[in-house]
Amino acid sequence: MRVLGVGDSCDLGDLYVRLQAQGHQVRVRLNDPDSKDVFTGLLEHSHASWADDLAWVGKRDGGGVLLFEGVGQGERQSQLRRDGYLVVGGSAWADRLEIDRAHGQAMLRKLGLPIAHHHEFHNFDAAIELVRKTRKRYVLKFSGSGFSSTRSYVGCLPDGSDMVARLTQQRNHWTLSEAPHIVLMEHLQGVEVGVGAWFNGHEFVRPANIDWEHKRFFAGDLGELTGEMGTVVSYRHADKLFQATLAGIEPYLREMHHVGYINLNMIVNEAGTWPLEFTCRFGYPGFAVLSALHAEPWDATLLRLLHRHTPVLPTHPGFAVGVVLTVPPFPYPDGYERLSKGMPICFASDLNDEDRTFLHYGEVAQAHGQLVTAGQIGYIMVVTGRGETIQDAQNAAYALVRKVAIPNVRYRTDIGTRLINSDYQNLQALGWLP
Repeated sequence: MRVLGVGDSCDLGDLYVRLQAQGHQVRVRLNDPDSKDVFTGLLEHSHASWADDLAWVGKRDGGGVLLFEGVGQGERQSQLRRDGYLVVGGSAWADRLEIDRAHGQAMLRKLGLPIAHHHEFHNFDAAIELVRKTRKRYVLKFSGSGFSSTRSYVGCLPDGSDMVARLTQQRNHWTLSEAPHIVLMEHLQGVEVGVGAWFNGHEFVRPANIDWEHKRFFAGDLGELTGEMGTVVSYRHADKLFQATLAGIEPYLREMHHVGYINLNMIVNEAGTWPLEFTCRFGYPGFAVLSALHAEPWDATLLRLLHRHTPVLPTHPGFAVGVVLTVPPFPYPDGYERLSKGMPICFASDLNDEDRTFLHYGEVAQAHGQLVTAGQIGYIMVVTGRGETIQDAQNAAYALVRKVAIPNVRYRTDIGTRLINSDYQNLQALGWLP
């Protein structure tokens, strides 16, 4: 099979390497020049236009597949499917669902789901005035695909004064030519949880999965919002939440011929489920953590999606825990070249082949026979562990983490701990988990 990966920074590099090891021909085309060294020595990639490789991929009968990593090229993916190419990633409709937060909320309302009160603004002064007037806690996010998680802010003070200060600071330092598209969502208390599933263009492939992301940089949920520092997932405990929330979007995905992954993040409390936002693409590190529970290789899963083989995904029972390993200055790019780029990545002598299947490389390269840190931000790899219980999976993941040596490596030491101590039991008490 010929596989063409299209993205900005080779987020799916680990998946490409695994496909290549299975004997498939893989080419990768990246848009971001700051990621030109990621997976060098491990994959063939360039910054030439990926459209130049369409003839190499071939149309449906040719057996090739295009993998789109991120959000923002959904319309092109939809057109490629209409033109007869096999594409896994997203769609035009799903792009808007994720990028335009207000549109995503409108879709949730259309599905009959309760949503948190939210407000949209195109200037900071109006947003500041709302918070001053209502004196409430809010969550600040920006619509669009080009904003990092570190721009988001979860208000802490009950009168909203810290949110006013944050909005004022953002306004005073706004350097973009475009006006901001600000979303303020009223803060909700409860358990944050996600439900996701793969879609094959016609129906969801079951089982669905449930996930608990750990977005803050430091243990104890302190520090920056990084996107994700680790996650707990399971394919065995999602059905009730899935049927109550994400399953309702199936007819819309079918109409738009979406082929890929979709996830719905939400807050669950005594009042019910409160969906927050969609992810309509491969999630990173989500795809890596999920793969620890897949009972078939990635090529079989991709073909299952593309050719609509039986809509049942073979998966392992129990849980998987993923831990993200980073180096300074993550989660920021400034100073990476000076501080950490090119550092050696080493492994314990007792690391075996099975261990390696649970290591998922991120910003790495092969240089003179040595695996080294690469890329632009210091997101080096995801280490996963699988087990019958959350505790078992957590123990397996951290035992493997201790077999990886990277100068100044940084990671959270509590992925899954809050879930073990309280959140899982809280969801059980609310009737969402067995």
